[in-house]
Amino acid sequence: MKKILLGNEAIARGAYEAGVKVSTAYPGTPSTEITEAIAKYNEIYAEWSPNEKVALEVAIGASVAGARSIVCMKHVGVNVAADPLFTLAYTGVNGGLVLVVADDPGMHSSQNEQDSRYYAIANSIPMLEPSDSGEAKEFTKLAFEMSEKYDTPVMLRSTTRVSHSQSFVELEERNEVGVKPYIKDITKYAMMPAMAVGRHKVVEERIKKLAVDANSMSINKITYKSTKIGIICSGVVAKYAEEALPDASILKFGMVNPLPMEMIKEFAGKVEKLYVIEELEPIFETQIKAQGIECIGKEIFSIQGEFSVALIKNKMLGEPIPVADTTLPVRPPVMCPGCPHRSVFYVLKKLKLMVTADIGCYTLGAGQPLNAVDTVVCMGASIGMCHGVDKALGREQSKKTVAVIGDSTFVHSGITGVVDAVYNQGSSTIIILDNSTTGMTGHQPNPATGRTIRDQVTHQLDLEKVVRACGVNSVQTVDAYDMVAVEKAIKEELEKDEVSVIIARKPCVLLTKEIKTPYYIDNNKCKKCGMCMKIGCPAIMMTKDKVFSIKADQCVGCGVCLQMCKFDAIKLGGKN
Repeated sequence: MKKILLGNEAIARGAYEAGVKVSTAYPGTPSTEITEAIAKYNEIYAEWSPNEKVALEVAIGASVAGARSIVCMKHVGVNVAADPLFTLAYTGVNGGLVLVVADDPGMHSSQNEQDSRYYAIANSIPMLEPSDSGEAKEFTKLAFEMSEKYDTPVMLRSTTRVSHSQSFVELEERNEVGVKPYIKDITKYAMMPAMAVGRHKVVEERIKKLAVDANSMSINKITYKSTKIGIICSGVVAKYAEEALPDASILKFGMVNPLPMEMIKEFAGKVEKLYVIEELEPIFETQIKAQGIECIGKEIFSIQGEFSVALIKNKMLGEPIPVADTTLPVRPPVMCPGCPHRSVFYVLKKLKLMVTADIGCYTLGAGQPLNAVDTVVCMGASIGMCHGVDKALGREQSKKTVAVIGDSTFVHSGITGVVDAVYNQGSSTIIILDNSTTGMTGHQPNPATGRTIRDQVTHQLDLEKVVRACGVNSVQTVDAYDMVAVEKAIKEELEKDEVSVIIARKPCVLLTKEIKTPYYIDNNKCKKCGMCMKIGCPAIMMTKDKVFSIKADQCVGCGVCLQMCKFDAIKLGGKN
């Protein structure tokens, strides 16, 4: 039976058909839907882990015990998981282990545009890259076979367009491979220096064998047409190239590390002009040129952003790229109506504080009109950076600086920052924006919500007790909507010569779907001061003639705008 699936859903289906027993992940766009889809298969144990490092370590344990395991994350998540990953390459596996990484060319939802193929090269492990949903499923199954055949973790690389596009997938039955017996072997699994020396040799011999075998793997395909132009590519770019240059000969890699060099040499020898088309870094191009093979790549193609059919036609054929309609209004991302983060950021801007922020919905506090965020680097960095400001500039400056972090991100990698600040006698003020979910990636539960990926009730991590256990003595919990309480708490905590924590708590409106009676603006009382516009709520509108209104179909009745109006012009009733 065939079914149309997202690339991420197809990867999940591949894991199911491959007999996977354990699936772990931390949500991160564009990878999130893989584990959400896996959780629908009762045969697989699935979890949201606190972070990617823990997720990989759980998968490693399952693999050593003999079960097939899959761990999924976005590209920056591999940075977090890199510590166990590099050593996993040495230990190898028992049950097959596949790490799925979803890269984000174009940075649709990411803070950088890194290329995960470097991780496969650095670890000397194989990496597969599908170009559509059908391949996503099949390559996932193949990855488990390769993992066990070559005694190695296998990386499966997707990109945003593969993860979030749909195509036909052939559904097949699950292969119950069972759990392989565990045999104690400290020379393989206990990576002390003496054992690691021996395993490093195994890794290098393994990658050499894979490089030879790559030349006969069916997932690396040559399609000969006109030999005037030859294209080397992989993933979704192969689909673009096929459409843009239907007469060109194409060598498409299904395995992007190691490369099939003999196949590349054969292909290069049969085409007049060779082009390498790859998004992001010139990884194929560099290796091909190192073999003395002439090719054209980043001379005409950028290392930045996504490619497209139109871009390839422009670079290869000189055809103009269609221009978008510039008459359409710009729609920058904004926090939703009723977002509990909005009021906190308004107060922070009002107090003219430096804000070291983090990764999540609250990153949008950097945009206008709030413009409250100064820095965003990576998950958990806000607390350490705030501590750094404190130590670099002294106590007076730390009274003008706060760290902002979400509940899920705090659990992910913020706790150690608190430990560091307390241990090293800092005086940072930390605000945990607790909206009771992992909001930006689609409302996944986390340890602070008391729910598992399958919505089972579990232990709920108490954020107040956690920070107190880290040594924080001053902890306040406030209603995030109550701007007076938020401002009072911030002023109080900034004056304390110690690390302090404010938990600004209010569930995400999209999570609770609690919509109260909407507000409206009484224009007979409105003084057109524009204060209500300063919180940046998309439900509040202003015409060119400065007539203010609240869209009843967007207002959720949070009441934050009511606190902004000094003229009693905002009222319940939703008449606008």
